[in-house]
Amino acid sequence: MARVAGVELPRDKRIDIALTYIYGIGTTSARKIMADCQVKSERRVRELTDDEVHRVQTAVSKFKVEGDLRREVTGNIKRLIEIGCYRGTRHQKGLPVRGQRTRTNARTRKGIKKTVGIVRGTTARSAAKGAVRAKTGPGGGKEEKK
Repeated sequence: MARVAGVELPRDKRIDIALTYIYGIGTTSARKIMADCQVKSERRVRELTDDEVHRVQTAVSKFKVEGDLRREVTGNIKRLIEIGCYRGTRHQKGLPVRGQRTRTNARTRKGIKKTVGIVRGTTARSAAKGAVRAKTGPGGGKEEKK
């Protein structure tokens, strides 16, 4: 297996697809790297020679990838939170940052639904009724007329 930027590239994938396994390199960047290295993108990783792997490694080293890029992104988010701007508070609250609606959808950022204000399920409903009866007395809160 070829190791590029600290990532083992899958042997059976085409080289342009395998490069996208590196954090910070997408399909466009992978094609640019292949053009710079003069390696055909149809070739598989297992078919590359040591010289071609070295050329790919040097081309990838020009990009900010993996740990450096992750550090920069987390640093940017921490800075936004620290200065207290709108985007920072959205990051802090775990809500969408780029203006998406939150009344519906936004489940990726908000997580699983947390129902508030209503009781669901038969067991919970019967427990709630029992609590109401205990508060009001045996008549269930109904007054008798005399």
